[in-house]
Amino acid sequence: MQTTQAPEETLLLERPEPGIAVLRLNRPHATNALSLELQQQLSRRFTELSADDSVRCIVLTGSDKVFAAGGDITGLLDADPIEIYKRHTERVWAPIQHCPKPVVAAICGYAFGGGCELAMHADILIAGESASFCQPEIRIGIMPGIGGTQRLVRAVGKAKAMSMALTGRPISAQEAWVAGLVTEVCADAEVLDKALSTARTIARMPPLAAEQIKECIIAGMDASLESALALERKANAMLFASRDQHEGMQAFLEKRHAKFTGE
Repeated sequence: MQTTQAPEETLLLERPEPGIAVLRLNRPHATNALSLELQQQLSRRFTELSADDSVRCIVLTGSDKVFAAGGDITGLLDADPIEIYKRHTERVWAPIQHCPKPVVAAICGYAFGGGCELAMHADILIAGESASFCQPEIRIGIMPGIGGTQRLVRAVGKAKAMSMALTGRPISAQEAWVAGLVTEVCADAEVLDKALSTARTIARMPPLAAEQIKECIIAGMDASLESALALERKANAMLFASRDQHEGMQAFLEKRHAKFTGE
């Protein structure tokens, strides 16, 4: 397995097998708090991986004790509104939000504040039994600012989102699963293996189809049903121009495993 260490080793890039990239948050002394530098590294890595045709699925994880326990408050204590505005976190997080590749999050321990917001950028969330999710910003006099109100309400609905954002109360992995925030809950020791297994399955699929599925689901969530269905029809028709469509159907008829090339 190839591992690349980013500056200060706060974000590690691993290539455990063809088609899969693993991004691992690595600030154990700060419970993986999302410093500006770590956010910028995530932005750069997602930009690189989005453009890398050899990558078909990205796994995002922290440690076996904590995913990410929020933003780095030491960098916020004396900040004024203009400074906060000029940080333009929406630009920093844009490569994560608009990543065309499927993203699987493997989550153990705390996913609080910015950590919860980061997890919600993933397409599939695998949570360990120890995982807990929280938007605690109200407890320090502010509110979520990187999508914590908007993505949360889309994931769990108004009532649960209001409760989490207005009280700052954490919810367990099981509560998150029932609410629809996470895809699956398993033992902590199995989280990364389960995420890698899911990524492996996705990496074997035709990448053009995977990207179109992701694009249609995300874009369709905020569109009318008719507009979303039109988007789906056109994306489906476009895939019939791909070599992978021919290979997939031919392999099915020949009762063999398809070999998808992304063309």
